[in-house]
Amino acid sequence: MKNETLPIVGISCGDPNGIGIEVILKSLADKRILSFFTPIIFCNDKLISSQKEQLNLELNLIKSNINKSPVKGKVNIINVWEDDFTTTFGKPTKDSGTKSFLSLQAAVQALKNNKINLLVTAPINKNNIQSEKFKFPGHTDYLAQELDGDSLMFMICDELKIGLLTDHVALKEINMHVTKQRIEQKFSLINESLKKDFGIQKPKIAVLSIDPHAGDGGVIGKDDQDILKPVLLEIASKNNLVFGPFSSDSFFGSGQHKKYDAVLAIYHDQGLIPFKTLSFGSGVNYTAGLNKVRTSPDHGTGYDIAGKGLADSTSFKNAIFSAIEIFKSRKLFEDLNKNPLNLSNSKTAKK
Repeated sequence: MKNETLPIVGISCGDPNGIGIEVILKSLADKRILSFFTPIIFCNDKLISSQKEQLNLELNLIKSNINKSPVKGKVNIINVWEDDFTTTFGKPTKDSGTKSFLSLQAAVQALKNNKINLLVTAPINKNNIQSEKFKFPGHTDYLAQELDGDSLMFMICDELKIGLLTDHVALKEINMHVTKQRIEQKFSLINESLKKDFGIQKPKIAVLSIDPHAGDGGVIGKDDQDILKPVLLEIASKNNLVFGPFSSDSFFGSGQHKKYDAVLAIYHDQGLIPFKTLSFGSGVNYTAGLNKVRTSPDHGTGYDIAGKGLADSTSFKNAIFSAIEIFKSRKLFEDLNKNPLNLSNSKTAKK
């Protein structure tokens, strides 16, 4: 990739029958935003133009080519399909699922080929996107297959960062995934992400309990005593700042989360309910641990308000800027560690 003064942000359109394209276009409507990055939407120019007109937005759209440099100061569109798409707002269809996958597939390929610097994904429908080429419970698992590294669903906002030990796993199957290896792996991913992606030199990480009230000394359950605590003690013995397990029912309400740089939740709703309660509409879903940067808004397809012009673009806009900040922070971290300060070669002042 040629040196660019602005990062190139690839954007997948999500399910076109949802609010994905609306929040994308609203996020890019202010011309000033294009002074921070150059966007490429992987979709279809006719579909983007029709929704732009429906929303009565002023945007500088340009049909682009993935093999050519995108035009700065404009919203670039890569056509990943040529046939017409009939929008049926609020209804997940087989065709909308197919189109959402084509968009995601093309954007990820561009990311792998360094045609874009980072990726922001609009919401998909986890049911209608399923096909022979996509057999995953969500974006995170698909990206883990396509990109290098181990993935971590990391929900982030200014006040709170929550990583998940298990993400899209049925409640009855969670305990079989709570293993020493997995706890160590997910803690390591959070710890490294806080250092590389957020510039925190010595992260403090809290871990929530498996059982209610951390098992109440074994009265409610023994998983925290037998599985979680020994692993956390071992992690702490390696000069890591890890604390817990904490009972999740009071952890957030009492404000304990404010004392830590991040929280590791055991399962999806244990982490996502407090996160969305405290940050809904402004939070960001970040896939940490991979060799590329990808973010998304903290909401879904919004079928109930699709096509009505009511969607709030705050979370999507935050996803864009969070991705850019993480991209820059990661590059700085890599540069500093690639060229460490060599004091022995530094010049000394002459007397």
